Amino acid sequence: MDEAIDEALVKNHKPAWKGGDLPYEASYGKLMMWFFLITDTLTFSAFLAAYGFSRFKFADIWPNPEDVFSHFPFLHGEHPLLFVALMTFILIMSSVTMVLAVNYGHKMQRKKVILWLSLTIVGGAIFLGTQAWEWGHFIHGDKGGINTQTEHVVHIAEGEKLSSVYKLIDIDKYSDANVSSLKYFALEDLTAEMKQGFDKQNIKSLIENLEAKPEFNIRKANRTYLSNQESINYIKENATNVVLGANLKNNEYGHTLFADYFFFITGFHGFHVFSGVILLIILLINVIKGTYERRGHYEMVEKVGLYWHFVDLVWVFVFTFFYLV
Repeated sequence: MDEAIDEALVKNHKPAWKGGDLPYEASYGKLMMWFFLITDTLTFSAFLAAYGFSRFKFADIWPNPEDVFSHFPFLHGEHPLLFVALMTFILIMSSVTMVLAVNYGHKMQRKKVILWLSLTIVGGAIFLGTQAWEWGHFIHGDKGGINTQTEHVVHIAEGEKLSSVYKLIDIDKYSDANVSSLKYFALEDLTAEMKQGFDKQNIKSLIENLEAKPEFNIRKANRTYLSNQESINYIKENATNVVLGANLKNNEYGHTLFADYFFFITGFHGFHVFSGVILLIILLINVIKGTYERRGHYEMVEKVGLYWHFVDLVWVFVFTFFYLV
């Protein structure tokens, strides 16, 4: 009996690199990819856990994603989370095309592998483009905010509808004529005294326009609305400066940690997507050259496919944590 087992093992033995070590029956390349994905999972989990702790610690004043991500390219009006949903759909569909590329690789159908790999690359590139647009919109801002002495950002509203600093002051946010007032930070060689002067000028302009336009008021960080007169008094007593857009120090949307996490987590994920697109391009070149046909297998496509599915799955969690919770 033992001799029969030994004979069967010898007969079916494969080199360790090709998965000959039971019980895994997986190549070292696949195992190393799995180890990498496990460690990367722990990294992303730590980032999202940190975001979750901050999100609930500052729940009362945390920015509402529907207010922050409410625009869609070339469409007017508010479209909360629609663009982010499109980004998610594109990335998920690229995962589907990757599955098809791996499937046809198993069947050794090179032309179809080329087709589905190409579509996966296109999906990844489109996702990177949409994320770049979202970053640009987030950085430049949309409605503007008002920093207060409590370090909470408040916003301009019309009744119980969120409005913007630009609409209150009645200026074009895209005009270069505003560089000397709201957009003074674009100027060079400003002293602290000059910055304070611009800040006072902007706050004075807010108060004058609130007094002249009673339909406008303030929405506080905890999303409660003040009356017009209460808003005027609140600005006089608490406002320090107008903030436009978001960076690592200032955030028109609310708590600065929100912007910090947004840049870090989505940037880290975007780097993974970019790396994946580069790997897919290299794969595509090798497939076109017939490299894997000569090897007799498309295992490299399968390994990169594991990475791509991981990147897509991580985005589902980022989407849930950042945009839905």
